[in-house]
Amino acid sequence: MTASRRRAVLAVTTAAAIALGATACGDTAQSAPSPDAAIQQELDAVTELGIPGAQLVVTDPDRGTRVLRAGTGNTATGDPIPDDARARIGSNTKAFVATVVMQLVDEGRLDLAASVEQYLPGIVTGNGNDGSRVTVRDLLQHTSGLTDYLAPGGAKPEDVKPGQLQIATSTEPVGHYTPAELVKIAMSLPPGPAAKDEATYSNTNYVVLGMLVEKVTGRPAAEEITTRIIDPLELKDTYFPGSGETQIRGPHARGYHRMGGQQVDVTEGDVSWADTAGAMVATGADLNTFFAALLRGDLVSQDRLAEMKHTVPFDRGPKDEYGLGLVHVHSSCGKEIWGHGGGIPGFATSGGVDANGLAVTLTLNHIPMSEDSVDAAQRVVDAAMCAD
Repeated sequence: MTASRRRAVLAVTTAAAIALGATACGDTAQSAPSPDAAIQQELDAVTELGIPGAQLVVTDPDRGTRVLRAGTGNTATGDPIPDDARARIGSNTKAFVATVVMQLVDEGRLDLAASVEQYLPGIVTGNGNDGSRVTVRDLLQHTSGLTDYLAPGGAKPEDVKPGQLQIATSTEPVGHYTPAELVKIAMSLPPGPAAKDEATYSNTNYVVLGMLVEKVTGRPAAEEITTRIIDPLELKDTYFPGSGETQIRGPHARGYHRMGGQQVDVTEGDVSWADTAGAMVATGADLNTFFAALLRGDLVSQDRLAEMKHTVPFDRGPKDEYGLGLVHVHSSCGKEIWGHGGGIPGFATSGGVDANGLAVTLTLNHIPMSEDSVDAAQRVVDAAMCAD
């Protein structure tokens, strides 16, 4: 895997261009595998590459929701991933944050072209960082140039130790961080190049956006996400962890991460270091509901949705583009797919929604750490989106 694809712990995982087709046949012909059987074959292949367990949730407007799974959700007991398993959804959190920001734009309370300095004076400053040169749109689209507090200088996540953060480098507790402390880590580092026509993924952008939401609304971003998205859509298994909360509520798989050559259970932990860049928890079904609602225009105006879908190339996938909290994923069958994806130690999620409302979410209980496992995970999503 290239350094650019491994750069941040909260990585975006997106669908690749490989699909399995199924053909109808007569009584005398040998039966081709059903679409779900073909998808299951790809799902099984993921767990043959070092990922303990995989779950795919498919929500079809015509067929409802169905769940496919492979491998194990708990390597100690051998239990499978529960059908209604909650998981840490990593950078999918960014799509929730972006939606709230765009709602505030709809309400006339935020201006995408306004500078961060206008809303958060003195927050983005020092070592060449200048909030007067960074707009709200830049934060949403990762064109700000702000260095990632998790992976300064393009370091691999297993090598990252910015400030006192030690994410995916130690079995010791990481500690509790406030958004201001995370941004302070980023501000201790010089910014990178701020190309307005190419996104350079940085978790710092979305931590600043969370602070901006709180400044404008007077309430924490987690509360705004809850009242504006989670409650109206009745996402009963989706939540933003409370301060210091370390457990995952409800049914869930164990999450694993490879450290020092060993596979370590990292299910529990304070994920305040992820904050509005990636701390949320949800089920695959809830993620499907959220992205389908967003892409239908149920959560933001059509004008705002069109802006969210205005993309630039970005450094996480040569074929995909980044909008304002949305990723445009190219499929093997030519479908236009929108989603996000996320990775956080212990869990990885990917998926998307097509123009007809078909939504899929793949959840793994280990971040793919090799090119082969990344590709295998992408094939699952593509097969599900392109199945007949």
